Amino acid sequence: MQPSVVSWYDSNASRLAGAYEAVPPIISRDWLTDLLPRPPAVVIDVGAGTGRDAGAYAAAGYEVIAVEPSSSMRSQAERLHQSPRIRWLSDSLPALTTVSRSGVAADVVSLSAVWQHVNPADRPRAFRKLVGLLRSGGLLVVTLRHGPDDGRGAHPVSLAEIEALARSHGMQVVRAVPSPNLQGRPEISWTAVVLRLPDDGTGALTLLRHLILMDAKSATYKLGLLRALCRAADGSAGLALEDGDDHVWLPLGLVALNWLRLYLPLAKADLPQAPGNRRGAEGLGFAGLGWQALEAGALSPLDLRVGAVIGETAACVLHEALREAADHIIRMPANYLTFPGGGRILETARARAPRPSGSLVVDGTFLSTFGSMRVPRHLWTAMQRFAVWVEPALISEWMRLMQGYAAAQGRTLSTGVMAAAMSWSDPVRDIAVPRARALAFMEDGTAVHCVWSGKRLAPDTLDVDHCLPWSAWPCGDLWNLMPSHRGVNQHSKRERLPSAVVLQRAEQAISEWWSAAYLRADERILPVRFTSEARASLPGLVSADAFGPREVHTAMALQRTRLRQDQGVPEWEGQP
Repeated sequence: MQPSVVSWYDSNASRLAGAYEAVPPIISRDWLTDLLPRPPAVVIDVGAGTGRDAGAYAAAGYEVIAVEPSSSMRSQAERLHQSPRIRWLSDSLPALTTVSRSGVAADVVSLSAVWQHVNPADRPRAFRKLVGLLRSGGLLVVTLRHGPDDGRGAHPVSLAEIEALARSHGMQVVRAVPSPNLQGRPEISWTAVVLRLPDDGTGALTLLRHLILMDAKSATYKLGLLRALCRAADGSAGLALEDGDDHVWLPLGLVALNWLRLYLPLAKADLPQAPGNRRGAEGLGFAGLGWQALEAGALSPLDLRVGAVIGETAACVLHEALREAADHIIRMPANYLTFPGGGRILETARARAPRPSGSLVVDGTFLSTFGSMRVPRHLWTAMQRFAVWVEPALISEWMRLMQGYAAAQGRTLSTGVMAAAMSWSDPVRDIAVPRARALAFMEDGTAVHCVWSGKRLAPDTLDVDHCLPWSAWPCGDLWNLMPSHRGVNQHSKRERLPSAVVLQRAEQAISEWWSAAYLRADERILPVRFTSEARASLPGLVSADAFGPREVHTAMALQRTRLRQDQGVPEWEGQP
């Protein structure tokens, strides 16, 4: 969106609020109501203005992400529509960087009186970004404004243009309806257009099926790289950096870290990864001195994760193992993963990471010293949204390959042994740090309260809750661990997501816990761990400058929406 357009709305927000709010919201229009999915479907309202439509969607039970680049308009909207079902974001077309990065897939993307502000040269890019926000079967709702510009920065629009963009992106035009202006301006008219996305709209799922099931493989390395990327998309998407609209850059060290976590248990179980690999990691190109030290126990598997703090000796081991893995990934699977018609899918840029001179934190900065990997955005988005289905397909094909290699060696593999070794080595439910912090506060006489009920806790009623439940998303990051009353945690919330209302109601209590337990200025380790874990696992945490409890809570809320949307995790509406 042109800065001049945003500036105009900043200057006129107060004057516009009354007129905008007087118009019936788009959810009430008869050309749309019968097409809408049932609540609590997710709606992304792009160019939300004073929040009229966002507020109406939220009041009807939908979960809304309201995107508005004008700070003055956004302030009016937050004042007029104070709903916990709405998340307000500062973002704009054509890039939509923040909302795209969050990984949330919407049932409805709505643009009411917005398209005329998008420069015609930017519209193909903007449309592609909007399609990328939709889940399969999702609706794109656009109202087109026809008439003269009144100084705010409007360009001509047409139904033919939208229809052409829809055809080029595999969208179906479901409905196109002319309508008069509802503010009494005869020189202005509108066309309402509703489009539907019949599948993921990008070809990414077809490409993944081809790579997993049909692509020729002389070892498990291609599957290993795809699964390492899938784990990054699911658990460390915050470390992805934007590269225009069509790609993201990942730290090569992150891919290598996931690679090590995948292959260590396979080698330990003597599961063959290539025809000539009979025992352990013999003959595998990445199993050098660093790998051998890991096998000998130089590091715990729990240390192979973002946020881990590693001592000097172990840091040197990890550095060497990551270097070996990165070199092998570039030389082998990244080099041979190609599109069906030819051409490499993944680009890499290698860097020579300096050898650690002391202890280190496994964070994005450290992992980036090994280089970077450029991933097509449609592939990355599919992995974010569909990891829960893509990863089982990868595991199944990986096990089939291992069985084939073993049979050629005269061996039979146990399905149970393979399944155990293929399990992702997530940290156990380690709640020691938050529990110790809470008990220390109690011993000092400082009150600790349940973030959900507000009840004061005692040692015998203290539980540590995974806010986003472990069963849906195994995340033991500090930001996800908070004090809860045992009765609430075990008998009320259990393994459910807090609803949008409950999460907003608890925002102050959660932020106060984070500040007291993890972010104290006199602490050296915990603030670094909290920050690095949040930046890695919460893709909605986009700003490098603004980082605090409020930003983390907003990003956590977006992740909550993604889990509910992608996995159908049941919600907890709080105590009666």
